[in-house]
Amino acid sequence: MAITLHLCRIPPRTDLFSSHSFAGSPCFRSRSSLSVKCSGDSSSSAAVESDFDAKVFRKNLTRSKNYNRRGFGHKEETLELMNREYTSDIIKKLKENGFEYTWGTVTVKLAEAYGFCWGVERAVQIAYEARKQFPDERIWITNEIIHNPTVNKRLEDMEVKNIPIEEGRKQFEVVDKGDVVILPAFGAAVDEMLSLSERNVQIVDTTCPWVSKVWNTVEKHKKGDYTSIIHGKYAHEETVATASFAGKYVIVKNMDEARYVCDYILGGELDGSSSTREAFLEKFKKAISPGFDPDRDLIKCGIANQTTMLKGETEDIGKLIEKTMMQKYGVGNVNDHFVSFNTICDATQERQDAMYKLVEEKLDLLLVVGGWNSSNTSHLQEIAELRGIPSYWIDSEQRIGPGNRIAYKLNHGELVEKENWLPAGPVTIGVTSGASTPDKVVEDALIKVFDIKREEALQLA
Repeated sequence: MAITLHLCRIPPRTDLFSSHSFAGSPCFRSRSSLSVKCSGDSSSSAAVESDFDAKVFRKNLTRSKNYNRRGFGHKEETLELMNREYTSDIIKKLKENGFEYTWGTVTVKLAEAYGFCWGVERAVQIAYEARKQFPDERIWITNEIIHNPTVNKRLEDMEVKNIPIEEGRKQFEVVDKGDVVILPAFGAAVDEMLSLSERNVQIVDTTCPWVSKVWNTVEKHKKGDYTSIIHGKYAHEETVATASFAGKYVIVKNMDEARYVCDYILGGELDGSSSTREAFLEKFKKAISPGFDPDRDLIKCGIANQTTMLKGETEDIGKLIEKTMMQKYGVGNVNDHFVSFNTICDATQERQDAMYKLVEEKLDLLLVVGGWNSSNTSHLQEIAELRGIPSYWIDSEQRIGPGNRIAYKLNHGELVEKENWLPAGPVTIGVTSGASTPDKVVEDALIKVFDIKREEALQLA
């Protein structure tokens, strides 16, 4: 869900950044007032004045006594609980048999990399530990822990509450001193961390280390006076957080938007897709840093990405920007105008590579299981659609039935219902799941498939 933040003024507090609160140096280089956006739409990244150092603030926050990102010593018992709730005998059988197994007339071929990644499992496990450590305290979370309805519902059942939103603004005033606040796997924007640290709450940070790696990259861009070109979705929680650590930035969703930016850099000599400065600012009005000027801020650029985007597209965008700078400034000067660090998440890459391999198999159809708001799952569906194989993206088994009916989502967002989606007779199904999807959710979906085929066999008997 996109969250629109509103500009507010927060006066600097010397106690917040003093050695009594955090170890290390203060974040402010002067005592002028601090401007942050207490919101979260593209431009939800914190709009702070030049005297605020987000990197130093985050470093000091991680050293404070009210901050935890390593858990509370309950790892073994919480992992045992998660195993009971989220593992699958069907998935185990598939793995034991070379990722392929036949039940009756249904042959299932499982992608070799699928489901929960390390960062997601870590985030959920630490959230479970937080409830174990603080059994009586109020626990809040700034966004969904991950993009999976089953896991999010489980945390809701554990009385982990979402920060309420009114008129597009998160209501952090509901959080009291002594409450516990979880930062999700996607991370949180600087303004949200600042608001929480001021309230003296217990912060439990489950941010994926791969996301933090991207933050470090855009901070390097900022230090070198490079504009960050972020390959991502401007309203996605992760990209919102990443942009808040950047200096100047523009967010591009795909190669078409990247070409538009590069065409503008070249004055229309790439493909003629760009137009005037005003048209540029209108096109990217929700996806650029405050005060962005394409004539001034696209001279030096660095590439970064939302970790769940298509690996190949991120790489192609990086190559396009580099080629653009070579054409504009000369091959010998490219390093003065373009910088690139590898920020592609290994888990995302592995699942995409496994999907490319799976679609080469002889399949009747594909079942893609993952949250409908999951970016990494959307790209698995995209791979299937590009290959031309009938593919059904569902977020839970509840999308299957009654009877041989399915409700599913296409990569571009359209929701579709289809009757008789399972062909009669023997069928070979490819299966994969997004990095936020527990194996148990995949099992529940496959059980629905087996039930449909079992009913078919009974009718033919």
